[in-house]
Amino acid sequence: MANSTSHNKGNHLSFNKSVSVIIFFFNISFLFVFGIYSSVFAESHLSISGASASQIAIEHPDFNRVFAWGHNDSGQIGDKTPTEKLPFQVQTITNVTAVSGGSGHSLAIEHDGSVWAWGGNGDGQLGDGTSTDRTIPVQVQNLAGVTAVAGGGSHSLAVKADGTVWAWGWNFYGQLGDGTTTDRTIPVQVQGLTDVTAVAGGGTYSLAVKADGTVWAWGLNFYGQLGDGTTTDSSVPVQVQGLSDVTIIACGFYHSLAVKTDGTVWAWGDNRYGQLGDSTTIDSSVPVQVTSLTGITGVAVGNSHSLAVKTDGTVWAWGYNLLGQLGDGTNTDSTIPVQVQGLTDITAVSGSDFSLALRTDGTIWAWGYNASGRLGDGTTIDNNIPVQTQKLTHVAAICTGWSFGLAIKTDGTVWAWGDNYGGQLGFETHNKIPETVSVTIDTIAVSSGNTHNLALKADGSVWAWGDNRYGQLGDGTNIISNIPVQVQGLTGVTAVAGGSFHSLAVKADGTVWAWGRNNGGQLGDGTTTDSTVPFQVQGLTDVTAIAGGDVHSLALKADGTVWTWGVNVCGQLGDGTKIDSTIPVQVQGLTYITAVAGGDLYSMALRADGTVWAWGLNSLGRLGDGTFTDSTIPVQVQGLTNVTVIACGTYFSLAVKADGTVWAWGGNFSGQLGNDTVNYSSIPMQVQGLTEATAVAGGLEHSLALKADGTVWAWGDNRYGQLGDGTNIVSSIPAQVQILSNVSTIATGANHSLALSQ
Repeated sequence: MANSTSHNKGNHLSFNKSVSVIIFFFNISFLFVFGIYSSVFAESHLSISGASASQIAIEHPDFNRVFAWGHNDSGQIGDKTPTEKLPFQVQTITNVTAVSGGSGHSLAIEHDGSVWAWGGNGDGQLGDGTSTDRTIPVQVQNLAGVTAVAGGGSHSLAVKADGTVWAWGWNFYGQLGDGTTTDRTIPVQVQGLTDVTAVAGGGTYSLAVKADGTVWAWGLNFYGQLGDGTTTDSSVPVQVQGLSDVTIIACGFYHSLAVKTDGTVWAWGDNRYGQLGDSTTIDSSVPVQVTSLTGITGVAVGNSHSLAVKTDGTVWAWGYNLLGQLGDGTNTDSTIPVQVQGLTDITAVSGSDFSLALRTDGTIWAWGYNASGRLGDGTTIDNNIPVQTQKLTHVAAICTGWSFGLAIKTDGTVWAWGDNYGGQLGFETHNKIPETVSVTIDTIAVSSGNTHNLALKADGSVWAWGDNRYGQLGDGTNIISNIPVQVQGLTGVTAVAGGSFHSLAVKADGTVWAWGRNNGGQLGDGTTTDSTVPFQVQGLTDVTAIAGGDVHSLALKADGTVWTWGVNVCGQLGDGTKIDSTIPVQVQGLTYITAVAGGDLYSMALRADGTVWAWGLNSLGRLGDGTFTDSTIPVQVQGLTNVTVIACGTYFSLAVKADGTVWAWGGNFSGQLGNDTVNYSSIPMQVQGLTEATAVAGGLEHSLALKADGTVWAWGDNRYGQLGDGTNIVSSIPAQVQILSNVSTIATGANHSLALSQ
């Protein structure tokens, strides 16, 4: 998905001798504003930014060196992992009556009505008048008499006893509801709302329910998540159409839920995975009733799935299920509610890219994605049925952030577990100063997946490090490693490529080998079984280049044809269908291809004539054909000729032309298109100020370019320091990566970056 780009070999960094990896740790979190989950990243509530860090380097003038910077949640930088797999008590706050989690920050109300916050604070979402991250709780300024709080992506909400609503943090889409798009580091009043009883925070929008049972919404409205019958953003509250007698509300990434007094559930917004529960995958800008659900006492929204508790104590779930977050023992999406296995006597639920449930006996049960220990069971192994969170009993309330869990015990103490990149757990778990690790592995090429890296040695062996929950390191285990381990049984390899959670290699004989996550058939071995060791992709010979998408794979043969396999829900295999394939199928109508690239649910290819072709999902215009219409066969990217290099980010695209200019299109929430805006584009736009570029690479929401003079330039999201400029400031135009010179190749993971310095 987010791989290196080095001419038509997409994922290679060529160098030799020893390698020094320079690690940059940043105390921050990030805003995940497009819920592809596919993976990781996947989808969820969202987050933040933080402090800068100095840089430490060990110089080895005789060796080529790999530099790494950015997020390190799975050891992908090559050193320690900032996570807590078991619940840990949050410092300094007691007598807590309510908690809420944002993407990378946490909120709590104490018994006196004061609000306390901790975690990432790059957008002011802690409300203490600063943008400084906090690993211990600080009091939100100018708030008293608060009865309810909610964390959004990088913003926060509170209801006071007088029924007014107050908001602070990131406000680019008007999600603070004060009639502006100005960020706020202290609370401001939401316009025109009184008699409010509850609030909910989505990624970039907000909801409130009034005492009269009406629902009001404000912020981003791309998928109709405001429920007012339009897709127009609003910086002040607008009424959700057709809803009355509402008692409970919930926000996800881009979809919303409401429970009425009659126990029915209603949903609106994004529905690409069936998360609205109306048996379709059609978005809706007005509420639709969830199929066959009555007697509901509580609901929760994950990134792209939904949860409900019935009066009989059972839990029901629907929507996205790639990581088992529906808890029904499968990994199959569902457009209607299915029962979570083995759960009874449940009183509350909460969701992100994993799910939590609270039983009447005070225990917590969790299922779904378990990176960074989200499930709190002492492991990082995903589970599609509920497992008990360890160490916690006598729990009174639960909630989830983007990648962490929070609980209040009956004694008023708060406990946290999971990812802690922004300090959102309320305690320190890692060294926040730069560290340097020397890795001497005679490497000649490297590639990155979302949270793991691959290296090819001169002897044809392959080595890997980072995340390994699906076996993507290929060492026969599922153990995360922050130092390179050898991929088993591979020799004579000439190229490597990382998908989101799977890995690919081409051998000198033209065969392709794959290992890691295989839920959609992306390993191409005719099964959907994950593998911790390489298996040969069926029926492929004479392959010259490979690329990994999110849950699909691509191969370029010597005859210029392109072959694909894996998930095909949006036509990303390019064979004219939307049928998944566990073995390679030929992309229609493509010949004379010289390079391939894979993103989230879409693919690209470069022809020898310099034109670019794309197919698959086209939300936000990632196909670059001037439309937002998905295509199951290749369509030509508009206005691009003389292209020499292509790359896919998660949901945006990059290209270098022969004149050295860089062009970008698709999603742009963090400025990753580099045109000094955050507006998405369905046609290529020139990246500002870049000339003499020779290579590009795209991450989740950041971009890299390599210039002919050996310097590296970066733009887009920087909440994890992935731009390498010594700050955590997002940039919508390119800035030079510090201390790097004589770079020959670049690569990106989801939220980290790599460069080979000669």
